[in-house]
Amino acid sequence: MQDWRAIFGKNVRRVRRLRGLTQEALAFEAEIDLTYVGGIERGKRNPSLLVMARIAEALSVPLSKLLTE
Repeated sequence: MQDWRAIFGKNVRRVRRLRGLTQEALAFEAEIDLTYVGGIERGKRNPSLLVMARIAEALSVPLSKLLTE
């Protein structure tokens, strides 16, 4: 079983690219630091539920979609 941080990060990167957003644009929309987005996408950060919800909202997807393989 894969680490949930890796699954979340992989899904964030995939959806962000599908939406044509840069990491910078996502960081701005979700009101988080640009370097934090990179760490999340690499599965190296442990984002809070609030941060995950803001990312999901910025990507216009349900949070549950970002947490499933």
